[in-house]
Amino acid sequence: MAILSVNINKIATLRNARGGNVPDLVKVALDIERFGAQGITIHPRPDERHIRYQDARDLKKVIATELNIEGNPIDSFIKLVEEVKPAQVTLVPDAPDAITSNAGWDTIKHKDFLTEIVAHFKSLGMRTSIFVDPVTEMIAGAAATGVDRIELYTEAFAHNYPTDPKKAVAAYTQAAHTATAHNLGINAGHDLSLDNIAYFKQHVPNLLEVSIGHALIAESLYLGLENVVNMYKSRLK
Repeated sequence: MAILSVNINKIATLRNARGGNVPDLVKVALDIERFGAQGITIHPRPDERHIRYQDARDLKKVIATELNIEGNPIDSFIKLVEEVKPAQVTLVPDAPDAITSNAGWDTIKHKDFLTEIVAHFKSLGMRTSIFVDPVTEMIAGAAATGVDRIELYTEAFAHNYPTDPKKAVAAYTQAAHTATAHNLGINAGHDLSLDNIAYFKQHVPNLLEVSIGHALIAESLYLGLENVVNMYKSRLK
């Protein structure tokens, strides 16, 4: 069974839209854990438009499962991760003004930089992951950095799934085989939903973890957060 890490960025977006502390991000994270999620993911950005750096500090004090912090390893992000020491740090090459992550790393072009960052975080006892497209060369390049896992960027799968599921997942199946051959753990995330997650899990071997935020929170508006968390867990078996 792949584990479910719930990305709570959208909860922070809702809180920040009104000011104050409603909804309470920490309480929601604890409730999500209580409902059965096996991890909490946050993706702080430099402008703190949703997750604030202080949120990472507050969550680390109370999270009983795994805290996964995603982001571009600029200086402020590196300092935050050094301080918080999450269970996992996922390196994502998003620009400061990006609405959401929109591409994986070029692990060949940025090999030296990624190798240095991965080694640094691993020396502090954190599991490391690199966000990549399902491209053989990029996965091999990730392996060369010494990283523990990759996170497959799944927007292309989600976009093409409604019209041709078999074609949509083919590159991800091959990517999983490539990652396994390089002794890399496999995570996945971006636009996975209740509609497509079971098919993805069935066709991507050795999937360890999915990080799901936007779809899960949107689905919870209709179905309820506790119910949706457990619906995802059922589909990930």
